[in-house]
Amino acid sequence: MIPEPVLGQYVPGDSPLHRLDPRTKVVLLAAYSLVLFLVRQWAAYGVLAGFVLGAAVLARLPLAGVLGGMRPMLWLVGLTLVLNLVAVPGDPLLTLGPLVATQQGLELGLRLAVRLLLLVTAAALLTLTTSPIALTDGLEALLRPLGRRVPAHELAMMMTIALRFIPTLAEEAERIMKAQMARGAQFHRSGPLRRLRALVPLLVPLFVGAFRRADELALAMEARGYRGGAGRTRYRELRVGRRDAAAVLLTALVLGVALRWGR
Repeated sequence: MIPEPVLGQYVPGDSPLHRLDPRTKVVLLAAYSLVLFLVRQWAAYGVLAGFVLGAAVLARLPLAGVLGGMRPMLWLVGLTLVLNLVAVPGDPLLTLGPLVATQQGLELGLRLAVRLLLLVTAAALLTLTTSPIALTDGLEALLRPLGRRVPAHELAMMMTIALRFIPTLAEEAERIMKAQMARGAQFHRSGPLRRLRALVPLLVPLFVGAFRRADELALAMEARGYRGGAGRTRYRELRVGRRDAAAVLLTALVLGVALRWGR
C-alpha cells in the first residue's frame, strides 16, 4: 500500500472491495451520489460518512492516506463555502465592507462542502480499488445497452484514461514546481495577480508535457494494434457473484437509512 493515495491511482489488493465486480461498484457509487444530494440533514451525512469510512477500512486502505489524498480538493471546498457565505441572502452574521456573511449562506455552504468531500472520497475509493482495465470493462458493459449509436468502448476508455492521468499530472506538476523553485521561482507571492503570473512557468510545461504524454500513448496504442472495441475479446469475463449481491443489499440498507433521516 502507499501512504497517501490520490484520485485515479489504483492500489493493488485482495480485499472484499477489490474483489467486487466493477459494474457493481460503479452502480453503487452512482446511487450513493444521488442519495448524497437528496438528503439535507446532518444525521444523514453522518451515516454516509460512516459508510465511506467503513468501506475504506474494508478495502484495507490507510484512513490517513485516503483523507490526505483529499487535500488538493480543499481549495475548492473553501471556495464553495466562502461563495455561499456571502452570496446567499439571510440573517447577517458578519459584515466586511460590501460583503455580508449570512447564517443561511453558512449552512448551505457547509452542506455543499460536506457533500463535495464525501463524493470525492467515494469516487477515490472506486479508483483505488479498481484497476484501469477492470474499470474500462465495467463502464463499457454499463454503456453497451444504450445502443450502437453510443460508442461505449471509446467513452469508457476516455474516462478511464482521464482518471489515470490525474496522479500522473499531479506528480509532473510537483516535479516542475520543485525545479522552478530551485531556479528562483516564487509560487506563494502576495496578491492574486502575482500568484497568477507565478503559475505561468508551471502551467506551460505542464500542458506541453500532457500533450506529449497523450501523443506517446496514442502511438503506443496504435503500435499494439488497438482499433477500438470492435471484435475485442477479454481474458476475464465479468461476473456478478454473491459478494456483489451482499454489497448491494448492505448499500441499499445504508442509503435507505440515510434517506429516512435526511428528508
